[in-house]
Amino acid sequence: MGIIEPGIGLLFWMTLTFVILLFLLAKFAWKPIVNAINDRETSIVDALNQATLARKEMETLKEDNERIIREAKIERDAILKEAREIKDRIVGEAKDVAKAEGDKMIEAAKQTINAEKNAAMADIKTQIGTLSINIAESILKQKLDNSEAQNELVQNYLNKSNLN
Repeated sequence: MGIIEPGIGLLFWMTLTFVILLFLLAKFAWKPIVNAINDRETSIVDALNQATLARKEMETLKEDNERIIREAKIERDAILKEAREIKDRIVGEAKDVAKAEGDKMIEAAKQTINAEKNAAMADIKTQIGTLSINIAESILKQKLDNSEAQNELVQNYLNKSNLN
């Protein structure tokens, strides 16, 4: 026999060794290998499911974030609108107060001007009266220098007082 042609005995022992090895592998190695592969497959499926859940949760969080951002923008706009309204109201009140104060000041100035005008008019009247008396006194002194004119003036006053 040659090296290339196997003999019946060699073939028998090789087959017997292969069957024993196959039995030992089936008994001790296949179960742990298959269990490890099944565990690995289960862990991969779980990981994929968790990734899918995580993706869905991320989408939900993204939608929540967008909703929160929209609500925050709406709230910001409402706060800004309220702030503008408060500012406008405060400015309007300040304008009203300033106008009222200005009107009071104008009225006080008018009263002061009228008082000063009346005082000036009274002073002018007093001065005119004094000047008129002085002029009348001077005229009377000139006309009444003689006693005949004085007697005639007294007679006129007496006649007027009797008539009244």
